[in-house]
Amino acid sequence: MNGELDDLTRSQIQKLIKDQNVLVNGQPVSKTGQKVVANDKITVNIPEEEPIKAIPENIPIEVVYEDQDVIVVNKPQGMVVHPAAGHPDKTLVNAILYHCQINDDDVIRPGIVHRIDKDTSGLLMIAKNNLAKQSLMKQLKDKSNLREYLAIVHGNFKEKKGKITAPLGRSKFDRKKQAVVEDGRHAVTHFEVLEQFEDYSLLKLKLETGRTHQIRVHMQYIGHPVAGDPLYGPKNTLPGKGQFLHAQTLGFEHPRTHEWMQFSIEPPKIFQETLKQLRSQH
Repeated sequence: MNGELDDLTRSQIQKLIKDQNVLVNGQPVSKTGQKVVANDKITVNIPEEEPIKAIPENIPIEVVYEDQDVIVVNKPQGMVVHPAAGHPDKTLVNAILYHCQINDDDVIRPGIVHRIDKDTSGLLMIAKNNLAKQSLMKQLKDKSNLREYLAIVHGNFKEKKGKITAPLGRSKFDRKKQAVVEDGRHAVTHFEVLEQFEDYSLLKLKLETGRTHQIRVHMQYIGHPVAGDPLYGPKNTLPGKGQFLHAQTLGFEHPRTHEWMQFSIEPPKIFQETLKQLRSQH
């Protein structure tokens, strides 16, 4: 039972009890401290969450490319991609709805075929119709698209290139984190060292798979956490607005024309200024 309820917080479980969604031997539990004995049958009914409907919001976004099928944007640091309980508005979906003059987020929401974290900047491809969605999702599954990142990480490397193959899943100790776990999902990250400084290195990373927090967890796993990472990095790190991780290059086959499309975007100003400082100190 514990494994099935790992995603629930104590307060969420208390609310389930209050709403009579926890039964012991078919009877609703009346209080949180109710004792159970061996062979008691405990049933937990978890109601489906009401989906959050996104509304168009006039939020400036940098459109790198757009046609009738796809839109490629440069997501800034600090912007959440998708509306959720903690971020119901001011997300990239809200901005895309306004930009595309669409009032129904059932059109755009499924088109978010991949995501990047709130404090990770860079390129995202978004499908504007079902043809594009099916094509882009297939390319992600087949690993035929291209996703390359820049990152400033802690420490130096002896090797110039490397491949990290380590399965990822939810941390058993902190539900907000992902971790390398034996029964996790297959995950592969390739890295190349571009520059090395006194205590940091600049890497180019290529995703072979796209798991939640993949680069951040894999870099922590090999002892080189991403600088500025509040979740997986040390407290003594580079000052910034979160992790120094940028989705720099994105490539895919166009869903309709089958032409290879490839885009690159420079990292945000704070990333470039930090690199300049590291180079000057080296």
